[in-house]
Amino acid sequence: MSDISLTASMRSNLLSLQNTQSLMDMTQERLSTGKKVNSAIDNPSSYYTAQSLTNRAGDLEALLDSMGQAVQTIKAANEGIESITSFVEQAKAIANSARDTAVVEEVASNEMAGKGDGTTFMAQNTEISVKIGDKTYSYKVEANINYHASSADDTSHLTTLVGYLNNNANGDNIKQALTDANLTFAVEGKSIVLKAANTAKDVEKTVVSVSGGGLEMSGTINPNARDTYVEQFNSIMTQIDQLASDASYKGVNLLKGEELKVVFNEDRSSFLEVEGDHADASHLGLVEATATIWNDNTGLDGAITSIDGAINKLRDMATKFGNNYSIVQTRQDFTENLINVLEEGADDLTLADMNEESANMLALQTRQQLATNSLSLASQAAQSVLSLF
Repeated sequence: MSDISLTASMRSNLLSLQNTQSLMDMTQERLSTGKKVNSAIDNPSSYYTAQSLTNRAGDLEALLDSMGQAVQTIKAANEGIESITSFVEQAKAIANSARDTAVVEEVASNEMAGKGDGTTFMAQNTEISVKIGDKTYSYKVEANINYHASSADDTSHLTTLVGYLNNNANGDNIKQALTDANLTFAVEGKSIVLKAANTAKDVEKTVVSVSGGGLEMSGTINPNARDTYVEQFNSIMTQIDQLASDASYKGVNLLKGEELKVVFNEDRSSFLEVEGDHADASHLGLVEATATIWNDNTGLDGAITSIDGAINKLRDMATKFGNNYSIVQTRQDFTENLINVLEEGADDLTLADMNEESANMLALQTRQQLATNSLSLASQAAQSVLSLF
């Protein structure tokens, strides 16, 4: 090319065409990619800054997926808590039904208020009639039974009478009849009650009544009345344990005491440790029901109290997991918004204005046409030499 001589005007027009073509190539690239900075050559500062923002957005995008999985893990635990709570409430209903099923139907109360020390509670030879099934037994009190304290809360006079009834030396062998019927007299509060002596003993229902000396008791003794409820309750306990084991997500079970660490930023300096808890029956304070415990009202009342405690514990667990769920979800929303901010920042540095580039292309095409025409005019001076021949 150096051997070819061009006139000054032709060379000037050629350079102009070459510059125009170079600008058209750059504009076409921007129009095709949508970016004004496609490599470090275009603008090193903008390119590397945008690359850094894009890389961070990508790192956060990966963490966003992890946060989403953490949310699902917490939700799995929360679903488990709700279902276990339903089971515990069902267990409470069973226990309440058992409590309403009388092993021993009610007894007489003996008011002691206002009785002075030494006042006779039941006089000697007072006759008490005890009917067990179809047989009636009579018993005469062996000696005066007196109040031994001025306090209305003293029950020693009742304890004395109960001792006589359970171990009497006279009468129509009431002690043996009570043993055969699996019955015993006892003091509960300010009352004398008739209850099953051995709640594990399998006996038939027995109709009983007691009268005389101010005692008026009647009802049915059935030590086996609550057996069905015991079986139902224990079945619910099994379901609670199984459900607690099944409330896992991707190998993490917060209801088995396992922990979950949720990372919120790319250098792992921001995170949340979600502590699990145990939601099986034993850790909730629930024990297996037995006929011995459930046929005694005091024992059954204790079981119901334990159930109430389990419900409160489950509610506390639900509150704790709900708080963790809210934290992770808030950080998830923040991360999504931050990714958008980073991507917008990178775009501001690299994206081209398509309207501006389109206008540039149109102007360059016009300039190219003008340069071509100018080059043609410049060549006419050289062509005039041909007229000499």
